[in-house]
Amino acid sequence: MGLLVRFAPALGTWLVQQLDGGRTPPDVVAMMQAQGMEARAAQAIVDAFVAARRQQRPLPVDTVELPEAEAFAMPVSRLAPGARVAAADRSVAVLARAQDPPLAVLGGVLSADECATLIEMARPRLRPSTLVDPRSGRDVVSGARSSAGMFFRLGENPLIARLDRRLSALMNLPVENGEGLQVLHYPAGASSAPHFDFLQPSNAANQASIARSGQRVSTLVCYLNDVAGGGETVFPTSGWTVSPQRGHAVYFEYCDAQGRVDARSLHAGGLVTQGEKWVATKWMRQRRFVSAAEAGAIA
Repeated sequence: MGLLVRFAPALGTWLVQQLDGGRTPPDVVAMMQAQGMEARAAQAIVDAFVAARRQQRPLPVDTVELPEAEAFAMPVSRLAPGARVAAADRSVAVLARAQDPPLAVLGGVLSADECATLIEMARPRLRPSTLVDPRSGRDVVSGARSSAGMFFRLGENPLIARLDRRLSALMNLPVENGEGLQVLHYPAGASSAPHFDFLQPSNAANQASIARSGQRVSTLVCYLNDVAGGGETVFPTSGWTVSPQRGHAVYFEYCDAQGRVDARSLHAGGLVTQGEKWVATKWMRQRRFVSAAEAGAIA
C-alpha cells in the first residue's frame, strides 16, 4: 500500500468546479502547486479525480493514495536519543518522539522572555508570506498561507546568535548549515496549506539553491505563544497533530545522506480560530547555507 494523502473535502469541490469549467488536469495541478501543495500530492489528487470521473466511480472524499514507489524509510534520526537532549546552553525535554518518520515534540526549547523578544524584534519587519511558484521559481504572495513573516540573518545579534547555536546543537548539524531563523505571524483566520519543506527541483531557483547548499534535511518549528484556539501543526500522512505551546517545538526530518526526500513530511498549519499564532522556524541544509544574495556577491 502506498502513502495516503489526506485533503479537505472543500478542495475536492473546488477541483470538480475547475474541471467542469474547462481547466485541463495539468492546469489544475499547476494551480494547486502555486497555492503551496507539493507536486506529487497535487498530481495524485487530480489523477484520482480524473480517473474516477472517466470510469464513473465515486469521487474521492478526503484521501488519495500515492504510488508505492513514494514510500520511503528514513535512517536513524539525527536527534540524540533519550528523554532530554543537550542543546548548547540548555537541556531540552523530549515530550514525544517517533522514529519512522523521524519526528519529536520538544519542551522548553525557548524561554518565555526569548519568545517575547523574538516577537517584538520581528514585528516591524513582517511582510506578507510568499510561496515559490513551481513554474517560474519566483516568490508569490498566496492566500494559501495567510501569514506574515521575516528572516533574521545568522548571528544577526547576540540573541539570534545564541539561538542559532542552541537550535543547531539540538538538530545535530553545524550552525553554518542553518538558514536564517524565520518568524511567522498568523492572525485569527490564517492557516497554511499542506506543503513540504524540502526543495522541489522543478525550477531554476530551487536547482541553484540545492547546488549551492544541498537539500533541506530537517525543520524545527518553535512556538512563540500560547494559541487560544487552533493553529496546530498537522502531519496528514503520518497522523501527528502538535498543539502550539509557548517555548515548545516540533522537530522533523525528511532527507537522508543520499539526498532522497520523504513524502511523509507533508504538513500544514491548522486554522487559527481564536487569538494569534507566532512561530520561529529553523531549516537545516546538507552543507553550509549560501543564499542567492551571497552567491551573487561572491560571483
